[in-house]
Amino acid sequence: MIEVRELTKNYGELVAVRDLTFEVEAGRIWGLLGPNAAGKTTTMRILTGYLPATSGRATVAGFDVFDRPDDVKRSIGYLPEVVPLYLDMTVASYLAFVAEIKQVPKARRRAAVARVVEAAGLKDVSRRLIKNISRGFKQRVGIAQAMIHDPQVLVLDEPTIGLDPAQIIEIRSLIRGLRGEHTILLSTHILAEVTQICEGAVIINEGRLMANGTLDDLSRSYSHKDGVHIRIRRDDEPAEALLRSIPGMDSVSRLEDGLLLEWSKDKDLRDDVLRLIMERSFGLLEMRSLGMNIEDLYLKVISGGTPQ
Repeated sequence: MIEVRELTKNYGELVAVRDLTFEVEAGRIWGLLGPNAAGKTTTMRILTGYLPATSGRATVAGFDVFDRPDDVKRSIGYLPEVVPLYLDMTVASYLAFVAEIKQVPKARRRAAVARVVEAAGLKDVSRRLIKNISRGFKQRVGIAQAMIHDPQVLVLDEPTIGLDPAQIIEIRSLIRGLRGEHTILLSTHILAEVTQICEGAVIINEGRLMANGTLDDLSRSYSHKDGVHIRIRRDDEPAEALLRSIPGMDSVSRLEDGLLLEWSKDKDLRDDVLRLIMERSFGLLEMRSLGMNIEDLYLKVISGGTPQ
């Protein structure tokens, strides 16, 4: 749905984006991560048709960003970091105005406004002036305007910045609810947001691609070991000893909420672990794959990763 190939953007002697290549499949929510000045905003502006690239190619919804920019703009909805709202308009009238400038057919505008008001949870404030609603509702209006023409792709730049904790939860829930209906590229500085919303991530630094993939794949690829975290009913030293005796097992460590089992990445002992638990009636309560959290992964990629 989004394809970027060797994308480069120069501002004079400054190279903001350098040979950037990645893909986001249809219906997925993908994070765009990187430190300040990494090239995130430049990349989003190129994809949405606000900036030309120096070289490379990009397609959105099957349309070339540079050869067919009008088709791309009809296929994409953009939420910039600073939401472009007219504060003296009501929520409904503003959305109707955006529907008009985005060329939604006149006969469908009322239905389009009703659809996004419902989807963004704006029913209670639809007749209020935008200047009189909370920051959280303003952000919802921003997402609603991005969806008004029912685009296939949404590009969201820092969608929860400046919100209070309750508002952040609401906006994250709203974005998660769009999974499958839209392909979403989401830029954020809040790493936990990627874990809670996104299925995968593109990580860039100094304009270069450092990593791209699902969160599980990225965690596995940057981890030196594989393993599982388990909780069992028979959680005693004999059980630990039996688990430790599985051929190829490197270590069994006790945590506050269970046991951590580790082995080298060239093995997969999950079947052996499960078989032993079942044969010995240990009582399996939980088993989950070992993986780096997003904070550890991000820091490892940015500090020591090799550009892809």
